[in-house]
Amino acid sequence: MSGFGELFLRAMFVENMPLTLFLGLCTFLALSKRPGTAIGLGVAMIGVLGVVTPLNQLIYAAVLAPGALGWLGFPEIDLSYLSLLAFIGVIAATVQLLEMLLERFFPSIHAAFGVFLPLLTVQCAILAGSLFMVERSFDTVESLAFGLGSGAGFALAVTLLSAIRARLAYADLPAGLRGLGITFILAGMMSLGFSSFAQMVAP
Repeated sequence: MSGFGELFLRAMFVENMPLTLFLGLCTFLALSKRPGTAIGLGVAMIGVLGVVTPLNQLIYAAVLAPGALGWLGFPEIDLSYLSLLAFIGVIAATVQLLEMLLERFFPSIHAAFGVFLPLLTVQCAILAGSLFMVERSFDTVESLAFGLGSGAGFALAVTLLSAIRARLAYADLPAGLRGLGITFILAGMMSLGFSSFAQMVAP
């Protein structure tokens, strides 16, 4: 398998953002009540992570990394301390563009997101994609694979959880387990399942 495909599958299954790294749980739990909303969130996460992660890699490598400004004659300058601000700025601009597109072409999905769409700007799973990219020294292609794989993994997880929750709407659950109670149990069971992928690729 190519390096791109291997990294994509690893980010999707082994390092699944909500189920193995426990990132982005706020939107993961809040928007998994209905399958339609969950699918919309999954598509949004794929789009945002697929754009933001390689874009932030280009900005970091060309401007922020130690010695990156050597092409301008300033090899001693290190702007890596601005990485967090730059990454959040790129994420905010991308989410704003996504919000404008959804409001214009998919108003029903935009309305279903409600306040959670603007909150994708500070979604920890999206920022984590860029931070992992720096920590692991990914190049642009690897960043693209990791971003798309992370988004696809988030989409898979939230869609599966929403399908189970929709099915349980017709179940006669004990009063203490209704709502978030059974949701936390389901998320824990799914996390155990996804953690088995790490054992499958262990040396």
